[in-house]
Amino acid sequence: MAIATKNQFWNARMTGVNPANPGGNSNDSWSGSGGSTVDDSWVITNGTWSITPAADENDLTVVACFEYTTAPSDDAVLLTLANGSHRVDVKSDGTAAGLKVVGDTTATFSNLDMSLTDTESVPIIIRLTLSSAGVAKCYRYEIIENDDAVNDFISLNASSSSDNTVSWGNTSGNVTWHSVYYSKYGAFDPRELMTSDFAQDIHIRMALGVVEQLQSSPKPYLKTQVDNSNIIFAYDLSSDNVRKLVTPFIHVYIDRIGSPEFDALSGASIIQEYDIDVYVTTKGTNYENAYMSGLNILGEVFDELYTNTGLNGTTDSLDSHEVNLDTRLDDDDIICTHQLTLTYRRRIKMTRR
Repeated sequence: MAIATKNQFWNARMTGVNPANPGGNSNDSWSGSGGSTVDDSWVITNGTWSITPAADENDLTVVACFEYTTAPSDDAVLLTLANGSHRVDVKSDGTAAGLKVVGDTTATFSNLDMSLTDTESVPIIIRLTLSSAGVAKCYRYEIIENDDAVNDFISLNASSSSDNTVSWGNTSGNVTWHSVYYSKYGAFDPRELMTSDFAQDIHIRMALGVVEQLQSSPKPYLKTQVDNSNIIFAYDLSSDNVRKLVTPFIHVYIDRIGSPEFDALSGASIIQEYDIDVYVTTKGTNYENAYMSGLNILGEVFDELYTNTGLNGTTDSLDSHEVNLDTRLDDDDIICTHQLTLTYRRRIKMTRR
């Protein structure tokens, strides 16, 4: 998929109350039975809740946060995504330490602690996605890569099925369902649609949206001189990390977020401002070459973002920009870093939270 737009959101959000009447705005209800609210979560010993997707809703995502009091029996279904052509399930393995992801084949997560026996354990978060092409992916704790930068999620082909449902629950055991979020708008990974709309607006739609725009640019320097793997969000600007990157590279960073005004009574929508910093780092045979190469890249960054982002004056606009150009002050300085700051102004609807 791609980064979720402002019109692609969690259309069903169960947060511990009756799934048939979840409350809130733009929040679909679930059909089914079983369970009750205990300490602000929905506890089930025998029950299943579901929503039937429309015929054209073939890319699906569900995120569930839960824990066991008693583990469901082996092969008990916990989560299901089925789009009329394909089906994938998350099933219990009969213990609190593992889960099965079942499609055409079966893969497992192990070494879990869903009964929270360890004092530092927290309820597990599982994200399950299904694409129209029948590719299923399952993530735990919203992690895509582990500490060694190795993919830490399950990907497999879903099984062929005419079933058409999004469901969650358990027919055995005792499971506390803290939250279940469902989106009918796409098969989104954790970097495409976050559970927090605030974080989604700031990080995914704004910061990673800028990264994605620069990576897909057809302009010559951005397309041929800067590898896409070197156009990244600035999670880590430590010297140890920067030294590992091959120049030229581009870091995108959100410096400031602010809301100068609420745009409607009760905060139904707000105006939000973002200061986006883009750092272009180059190295050349001498400092002049590094400076000029960086300036060419920075110019293309500005042109790309100016002509392709912030184009809707009523809901999304580019307000201003500022450039700080690097110069050599130290004989040992061989790296040039130019900085571009762009200020965006966006009107955001707040009723889908």
